[in-house]
Order: sequence, then structure tokens, then C-alpha cells
Amino acid sequence: MNASASVWASLPIPAILIGAEGRTVDVNAPAELFLNLSARSLKGQNFFERVAIDAPLEEAFARIRVNRSPVFINDVAVGTGERAPVLCNLQAASLTDDPDTILLLIAPREFADRLGRGGAIKSSAKSAIGMAEMLAHEIKNPLAGITGAAQLLSMSLSPEDQELTDLIVAESRRIVKLLEQVEQFGNLRPPERRPVNIHDVLDRARRSALLGFAAHMTIVEDYDPSLPSTAGDTDQLVQVFLNLLKNAAEASPNGGTIRIHTFYDLSLRLRLQDGSGVALPLQIEIIDDGPGIPAEIASEIFDPFVSGRENGTGLGLALVSKIVGDHGGWIGVDSVPGRTIFRVSLPVAPKSDVERSE
Repeated sequence: MNASASVWASLPIPAILIGAEGRTVDVNAPAELFLNLSARSLKGQNFFERVAIDAPLEEAFARIRVNRSPVFINDVAVGTGERAPVLCNLQAASLTDDPDTILLLIAPREFADRLGRGGAIKSSAKSAIGMAEMLAHEIKNPLAGITGAAQLLSMSLSPEDQELTDLIVAESRRIVKLLEQVEQFGNLRPPERRPVNIHDVLDRARRSALLGFAAHMTIVEDYDPSLPSTAGDTDQLVQVFLNLLKNAAEASPNGGTIRIHTFYDLSLRLRLQDGSGVALPLQIEIIDDGPGIPAEIASEIFDPFVSGRENGTGLGLALVSKIVGDHGGWIGVDSVPGRTIFRVSLPVAPKSDVERSE
């Protein structure tokens, strides 16, 4: 068995290869079990005639073949004539050596929960944030006293001993900075949503990044100029993309390229708690060529206090996720060594709001 066949056979979740015209090329064993259909009955057949998926995947596949970018769709009902629909998360991408063939991964929600994306982990993380908020103010006060005392001591110490007091001051300030981030996370106001040109937001974030933390990077713009406005808070959205650009820049301390890609894709819908769906057609991708996200934290990267960097606070991406969620949007990540894609999907501003703002 060659390496690719071994990887295919080892995939723990349902996976389907779909060729041109929607014909099923191959189906792995978990997919046969999940769909309750044999590979023999599916191969060569039109996949969309055998499997019911509550999302316009045919349109999404056409865009994947053109843009060479993966698509992520959460909370989609997947069923067949042999089994009732199940709520799933989907991921689709074209094969590197055969762009016309699409790999579709289906992750039933109960499977995703077992991988650590479920509500229990998010609830515990929120509890940790709440406790940290309560403690932040009380901890900052004595830290200020410790810092001041260390600075006074350093005035009468030898240079060797001053290194110790300098360490106390530096570490105290680092803790204060972390506590301020915790407070910022907890005290973020609801967004003041109005029609926003997402490219204006991206340009603000790009210019600021190039003047500071991303000065060593090359940032490439790949924009779809026809994108309509989104409904958002400009300052908060700038904060989102500054965080994502900073994350990409810090992943490549020796330099690299960050690509900002925008496009329109109607295939992504966010299912609300009442069962209704909301289209999120505005797609913004921040793509870097860094080392990628460690596999052991990839599924929890948006949870508070999870970081892939030494001395990282793990609050930047959690804040990004919170802001995007407050805007009625969705954020996902796809990462392999040499290519990491953070995708933000946002709704279109209501036409009446756009006309009123104009």
C-alpha cells in the first residue's frame, strides 16, 4: 500500500472524492458507515443525487476549482435515503495534483465534540475568563507596588543585583499586560453595526501592520473589488484583521508572504439556534507561508489561553472569534506546514441600511 492509500484508509472521519460533473470517485470506510451506502453503489454515480446536503455544494465546488481555496461549512444537515439527516461540519478542497477532483470531509457534530470543539470546553474556557476578570483588578494593584519597590531598590544596588530587580520589573509588566488583555476580552462592547466596506477595513489593518509588527513581511492584496458592504463595527473589524495579520507575521520571524484574499461565496450558511440559516457570502482569507499550527492545538486554537507560541497569552484568536461571532459571522482555519489559512465569513449589510447610510 502506497503512502496516499495508507492515509486515505486511515482517515477517521467520512471522506469522499468527487470528480467532474459530481461523479463519486472514491469513498472511505467511515463514509460508507456514516451514509449507510457501499462504495460500490456510490462510485461513478452522481454524488448529489444519492446524498442530500442542505447547502449549495455544487456551486461551492465550482468556486473551489477556480480559486484553489478550501471551503468550510458548519451545521449542515447531511442524509440519504438510507438514514435520517445528521448535523455535520463540512470541509472541501481540490486535490493538488488533480484540481477537478474535490475531497469532501464530513464531520458529524458528535465527532467534532469528541475532538474538543464541543460546548463543554468552551464553557470551561468562559468560566476561566470570568474568574480571571474578577481577579485581574485585584492582582494589578499589588503588582504595581512590587514594580515600584523593585525600581526603588535598583537605585542602591550593584549592577549584578540590578539584573534581578530588572527581571522583577519586566515580569511584573508582562503579567499586567496579560491581565489587561483578559479585561479587554471580558469588557468588549457589543459592535455598533453599520454598512462597512471590508476593503477599507483591510487596508487600515494592512498599513498599520506594515508600519509595525509586519515590517519584515510582504503583504499581497488579492481583492474582489465587487464585494458589497458588510454590517459591522469598523474599529472592531480592524482589530480582528490586525490580530490575524500579527499572528501570521509572528509565525515567520525571518520574513515571508501574507496574502489577503477576498471573494464572494454563497455556499456558506450559519445555522442559528432557532433552526433558520443566515448566508455568509463575504469571504476574507489571511494566508501565510509559515510553519503552520501545531496539530495538538489546531482544534482548540480559538479557545482562550490556547497558544502555539512560547509566552503567548492565547487571547488574540479567542478575541478574534468573539468579535466575529458578535458580528454574526464565522471564522475557521486550515493549516499545514507552509500554508495556513484563516477565513472570516461575514454577512452582507441589509440593502435598506446601505441606502440609508448613503
